[in-house]
Amino acid sequence: MFSLPDLPYAYDALQPTISSRTLHFHHDKHHKTYVDTLNKLLDEAGEAPASLEEVIARSADDPKARKLFNNAAQAWNHAFFWNAMSPEGQSPQGELSGALTKAFGNLDALKAAFVKAGAEHFGSGWVWLVAEGRALKIISTHDADDFVPKSGVTPLLVCDLWEHSYYLDHQNDRKAYLEAWFDNLPNWAFAAQQWAAAHGEGRGWRYPAPSNGGNAGPDKALDEERRPAF
Repeated sequence: MFSLPDLPYAYDALQPTISSRTLHFHHDKHHKTYVDTLNKLLDEAGEAPASLEEVIARSADDPKARKLFNNAAQAWNHAFFWNAMSPEGQSPQGELSGALTKAFGNLDALKAAFVKAGAEHFGSGWVWLVAEGRALKIISTHDADDFVPKSGVTPLLVCDLWEHSYYLDHQNDRKAYLEAWFDNLPNWAFAAQQWAAAHGEGRGWRYPAPSNGGNAGPDKALDEERRPAF
């Protein structure tokens, strides 16, 4: 059984950008529902996978497993999102800072591109800063889609574009939410760890292992090209 990870900070730690009320609803209800539904689907199928990443990778391209993928990927995306934020103001440092400058020119240009991609994204989804080799890119994905099943792409940061992530605090002004988020909440230390992992220095962030230890069976034979690099 997969668990709902605790937030890595207090519910009121991200105010005023994200209120305590929003975090209670977002984490305790929305995220929890994805995890509960995922566990129910796995239990009904008699499956005990070793990792959430394996569930996402094997279900991503299977039309018959779309419900499983949606709930597994959303559980993963939300947990990554919590870790991609910090209540302590930060700025990019070290090698990641140099890579950002090379890719975007400066932090203001990165912010403008990130906010634009998120604000113009049609419908629900996520806006990501990712590493693809030594290149940095901003990519938005729809609904539950993420980069777990995509070889060679490592997420560094993500911002949730689903309305439940911002509507109580910013109503329909997604752009204002994204601007405030980028100015105040990115966990650049976490992003730097992901950048290092993308280049072979340590392992990137993974969802907490299931409490039963998992018994992946056929999942262990996942094609290496589809196995998550992080």
